[in-house]
Amino acid sequence: MSFMNKMLASACLSAMVLVVVPLFASDQIPGKPQSSPVAIVGATIHTVSGDTMVGSLVFENGQITAVGPSVNIPAGTEIIQAAGKHLFPSLIEAQSDIGLTEIDSISSSIDSSETGTFNPNVRSAVAFNPDSELIPVARANGVLLAVSAPSGRLLAGRSSLMMLDGWTWEGMSLLEDVGMQLRWPGRESDIRELDEFLLQAKRYGQRLPDPTSGRDLRLEAMAGVLSKKIPLIVTANSIDEIHSSVAFANKHQLRMIIHGGAQAPECAELLLKYNIPVIVSGTYRTPQYRNSSYDESYTLPARLHACGLQFCISAGNRFGASMMRNLPYHAATAAAYGLNETVALRSITLSPAEILGASEKVGSLEVGKDATLFIADGDILEVPTQVELAYIQGREVDLSSKHTQLFHKYSQKYGAE
Repeated sequence: MSFMNKMLASACLSAMVLVVVPLFASDQIPGKPQSSPVAIVGATIHTVSGDTMVGSLVFENGQITAVGPSVNIPAGTEIIQAAGKHLFPSLIEAQSDIGLTEIDSISSSIDSSETGTFNPNVRSAVAFNPDSELIPVARANGVLLAVSAPSGRLLAGRSSLMMLDGWTWEGMSLLEDVGMQLRWPGRESDIRELDEFLLQAKRYGQRLPDPTSGRDLRLEAMAGVLSKKIPLIVTANSIDEIHSSVAFANKHQLRMIIHGGAQAPECAELLLKYNIPVIVSGTYRTPQYRNSSYDESYTLPARLHACGLQFCISAGNRFGASMMRNLPYHAATAAAYGLNETVALRSITLSPAEILGASEKVGSLEVGKDATLFIADGDILEVPTQVELAYIQGREVDLSSKHTQLFHKYSQKYGAE
């Protein structure tokens, strides 16, 4: 290729980038740090960890400082009158590809997986796109925190719990490593390969420090898993998959979380014995088998709760992050099919925080926790409810999105005719 042709090709590529990038980037400006105390007064406060009450909540420097029926409000506090409104902690999406996938049908907008079988060194936070158009859509319905998880053939990498507002992935990361993602293999040869990889990682971690030896970033990345600092989040649905994956985790003495868990109630005794929680990958799923009950997925959370299993509900599995905004309705469906409504709300707030190791910071409205919360005009589990105001660590966030912009645009167009 001649020099001129190369220059022309480079110019064309630059023009394409300039055209394509805005299509996948939101134009909302991240919230500014909190500059003065804020008091939300007169709202129905859903603390999740305790009683629901009509009262006030105060937060300062991004943290909740007071909550109750009657609290002292410091001088100079911004007062938000919220009588008749409802105050909730952020909903938490426990498993999604938010920030990694923009449009499922456009490969250039997908960055959720790497080639190869073993990629434990992959960290989803580093690849997270802060300008994703899906972020403002999710937070407009109360989902202010979400796990961004890589996907792959077997060992996909480390997932991260992200705050859905900020300029950079560093500023949006609440917990950078919440779990190592593993899709449980169906073939014995893959299980043997996985077993050998774990043994290699153990031997690598036990070797004496030697500056002359080469580094293996994949094996180094397994240190947190082997030390039980990071749990293994295993996608498994059938009885055989669950039993096999639990046996594997016990063999290597690993912490484990089941993702999917379609037949987890049938494995309740095993999961209770080893204290293994379940991330339900949505209630909007078809039955596992042809002879399964039609409402198998709808009743799954209620059956898990009846068994005494620790669980939370995710919406990120079906259609990916684009449908993450429906998280409260997955919980509502579970409530319609037997799950207590209080437990349903907990399953998308405090329960995922506990399972992911973030409950000291988020998940409920308690003194000392992050002021990551929102005000709505009704019960967040009901479809007509609208989120009116939201904060992430005390920063007020923009609730507009491509959806609301198009709504206002065409409301004016057709309203004028």
